[in-house]
Amino acid sequence: MLQTLKNAWKLVDLRKKILFTLLIIVIFRIGSHIPVPFVDVDALSNSATTGGDFFSYLNILTGGAMNYGALFAMSVTPYINASIIIQLLGVAIPALDRLRKEGEEGQKKLSTITRIVAMVIALLQGFGYFMMLSNSGYLNIGSSWFDLIFAGIVIIACFTAGSALIMWLGEQIDNRGVGNGISIILFAGILSRAPQAFAALWSYFFDYHMYIPVIAIILVFFAVIVFIVFMTDGERRIPVQYAKRVVGRKMYGGQSSHIPIKVNMSGVMPIIFASSILALPSTILSFMSNTESTMYRLLSVMGYRSVFYAIVYLLLIIGFAYFYVQIQYNPIEMANNLRKNNGAIPGYRPGKPTSDFIAKILSKITLVGALFLGVIAVLPIIIGSVGGINVSLGGTSILIVVGVALDTVNQLESQMLMRHYKGFLD
Repeated sequence: MLQTLKNAWKLVDLRKKILFTLLIIVIFRIGSHIPVPFVDVDALSNSATTGGDFFSYLNILTGGAMNYGALFAMSVTPYINASIIIQLLGVAIPALDRLRKEGEEGQKKLSTITRIVAMVIALLQGFGYFMMLSNSGYLNIGSSWFDLIFAGIVIIACFTAGSALIMWLGEQIDNRGVGNGISIILFAGILSRAPQAFAALWSYFFDYHMYIPVIAIILVFFAVIVFIVFMTDGERRIPVQYAKRVVGRKMYGGQSSHIPIKVNMSGVMPIIFASSILALPSTILSFMSNTESTMYRLLSVMGYRSVFYAIVYLLLIIGFAYFYVQIQYNPIEMANNLRKNNGAIPGYRPGKPTSDFIAKILSKITLVGALFLGVIAVLPIIIGSVGGINVSLGGTSILIVVGVALDTVNQLESQMLMRHYKGFLD
């Protein structure tokens, strides 16, 4: 592997891509520590440190930017929410579905629409953050209405601009760097919180003498990593036999192949989608001051460590997994492509029997992958509830980190193989 890295570093274009990606990550980390004007950073930092699981979760996704009321406090959440909305609307609106099928030009138009929706969401989310900061007393402003309005305009504009800049940075990684831009930014944000998570475990072990829970968490941590790698690389191969055909004096076809279907086809997207939706009750709850109201009590049921939260979280992950697979894979289209290329699945006639078989396989594999994602996501909640330890770097974070790392390594591997070097996976 070290020799491979050395060979990769010798390639000028690949070295530039790696350095460019690292530069974008550095810019993201700097922006995560630049506070917006009028925010009491010290008060907000203390609240984010001791304010419970909701702030801890936001800090993980934003790389600690919430602690500082920083420029990148909203991170990629507006873009993720916009992607959810566009994908959901793509099922209901035929025009969006047509754009998705139009190839590169259609994808460019969809990307533009997603950016616009993301900016609208960023404005709304920025307004929500400003209201939270104002109601909680985290602003350094005067007592007049003019001061409040002016501070609100500045803070909302800074948060929105920060979100737009993050989207642009992600696109630059896509165009000139290595890996998926938005995923790399999420990866960098989560990984930046790892030292604090391990420091917390260290404190639990030596200061609070919680030896057995800490050792159990470490063992589960490594077991989860191995399990994630195994499930991410796992696939179901559907055998395909291509018919022989004679063109002139040459014979074509006749070979056997397979259709690879990943166990975890949707990646981490169902977890990200479900987390974004379940963050809404906690967000609304943070704005409310009347703890005796009926709305407050109803929203409190959706606490991060509650059983109800875990059940809804699991069901949403399963639902989004099936939804993602449905919009990405069309069994009828796959069966038609096989028939056009003189291919057939042994034991199944071309056409509807083939599409029904593929749909059955997809349904079973999706269920396995969805349950895998659900277990990984819910596991830290169970550990936190049973063991009494706040596992800030949970299964979701580990899944994102491992998934992004494997995807980036695979991209580097393919580029190395194109240049006739041995890759990471050899």
